[in-house]
Amino acid sequence: MAKSPSPSVLQKMNSAEHAIVPVILSGGAGSRLWPVSRKSFPKQFWPLLTEQTLLQETALRGQAEGTAGPVVVCNDAHRFIIAEQLRDAGIQDARIVLEPEGRNSTPAITAAAFIVAEHNPDAILWIMTADAAIQDEASLHQALSSAITAAKKGYLVTFGMTPTRPETGYGYIEQGEALPDMPDVFQVGRFVEKPDTSRARSFLAQGGYLWNSGMFVVRAATFLSEVERYEPEVFACVRQSVANRKSDMDFERLEPESFCRSPDISVDYAVAERTDMAAVVPGSFGWSDVGSWDALWELGPQDASGNVAHGNVMLEDVQRSYVRTDGILTAVLGVDDLIVVTTQDAVLVTKKDRAQDVKLLVQQLKKNDMPEADSHQMTYRPWGHYEALTQGHRFQVKKIVVKPGQKLSLQKHYHRAEHWVIVEGTALVTRGEEELIVRENESIYLPLGDLHRLENPGHIPLTLIEVQSGSYLGEDDIVRVEDVYSRN
Repeated sequence: MAKSPSPSVLQKMNSAEHAIVPVILSGGAGSRLWPVSRKSFPKQFWPLLTEQTLLQETALRGQAEGTAGPVVVCNDAHRFIIAEQLRDAGIQDARIVLEPEGRNSTPAITAAAFIVAEHNPDAILWIMTADAAIQDEASLHQALSSAITAAKKGYLVTFGMTPTRPETGYGYIEQGEALPDMPDVFQVGRFVEKPDTSRARSFLAQGGYLWNSGMFVVRAATFLSEVERYEPEVFACVRQSVANRKSDMDFERLEPESFCRSPDISVDYAVAERTDMAAVVPGSFGWSDVGSWDALWELGPQDASGNVAHGNVMLEDVQRSYVRTDGILTAVLGVDDLIVVTTQDAVLVTKKDRAQDVKLLVQQLKKNDMPEADSHQMTYRPWGHYEALTQGHRFQVKKIVVKPGQKLSLQKHYHRAEHWVIVEGTALVTRGEEELIVRENESIYLPLGDLHRLENPGHIPLTLIEVQSGSYLGEDDIVRVEDVYSRN
């Protein structure tokens, strides 16, 4: 991926009256990238293209001198993951806004617009999803300068990508007439839903149609005015939710009752397709929504046989395929045009031209109540993570890693006892009225019903093996008495 260019383009467009505020929407589940992307840890949190995650790449893309810190709108379950990944990327001034539930993009953007407008209604919102890829960031910033010019004049501006193939996974924009005195900015003729293959081919042959990138540039006050005009119920519900929001550590928690009354509607349907101030800036900067495995094949480094391999992969007589493993050796022999993805608990094999249909498998998994639909074996928590190793009748074994200086909640269980064996680091364990130091190769037993807590007082990660035994081993058998992360 290209590095961000000098911020001079944005500096020229920026001013105190029209500060540029990146707004990052992080609410998708990315089901077409199953089994890597799942509801508990979706695609934006994975390093799918570089060593940085898609969220980190997006946030860094929005960083330039004079640009305000990003506003990230996400669901409650991902708040600590997002905060940690932003810190790891060196972004210290983000505002993380928590939705009580997903209500699509219009309520999310409206909440961000209200929050930004409290200090500067003329601020320019640069709205983007957390899970897209950009290969040519210099061209993106040039296009952004044109979009900002139009946004200052009251337009709702989107970026239209010049199509390179008859893509059926994207919506399209019909490019209209050029807008006067605004180079490279055009009216939107119309928005078009994701087409079938035949119609997509006709768009490509006809010309004048662009892929809808889902990125928008607009003044905060303009966006709020258009929402009030076309979706007054969204406007009223979100305004009340923002007004009654609460601070929770480093997060801003939207008031649930009002927000959840808001209609569930995308920004395309609510505003973009209805406003008479829609504009588009065409671009060719290597955009992709990274929405499917064939997209990652196109974006990845291909070998002489057209293959993209990631992880512990062995290929023999394989052409034009994408093979990925996050652990165990994956060997593929004598096939063409396949997607093969291996995780700790699932394997996906599909023809490359069926990559868009992976979501159908996820639907079947959910219909059958299979946990692999939404959850990984590894589960992330604000204090670290745990990994399910094995489970049998009345027992379960987990590997737990606690970050330095972090601690779990003070808790107890009604249905299970636990045995902890320290593998690496030092643990400070609360057990009833006792506080005990447990070191490497030592263990401690926690009887059923005992109040307990695990803490890492050291400077290296604490790793332990937990053996649970009892009549019920579900994660909901946790009674939290005290928690530094304000969880219930």
